[in-house]
Amino acid sequence: MEQRNLTEDEVDLIDDDYASSRLAERQKFAIAFADAFLAAQGPPHSDTQTRIEQEFGPAELAELGIGLALFHGFSKMLIISGCEPEEMETTVLAAPGSESR
Repeated sequence: MEQRNLTEDEVDLIDDDYASSRLAERQKFAIAFADAFLAAQGPPHSDTQTRIEQEFGPAELAELGIGLALFHGFSKMLIISGCEPEEMETTVLAAPGSESR
């Protein structure tokens, strides 16, 4: 598996419209995988899932999943411990079954 860092210009392309950006297809499918993983609403659309499985082998998908789980978990620990930067934008979501406040 070829490993390469993203350039700052490539990172700037990662937004809600990344699918129509000039990012490489492999990068777009990695982001689609991350979006589905972090949204926790099930797998991506079946066409996208098929392309992800064609682009990445089982070991690569495991590496992506483990990395995302670690980054997501550590970000939650940062927030719950009150260590997030003051200027960090936050969004408060009610837990399922709880009342909005």
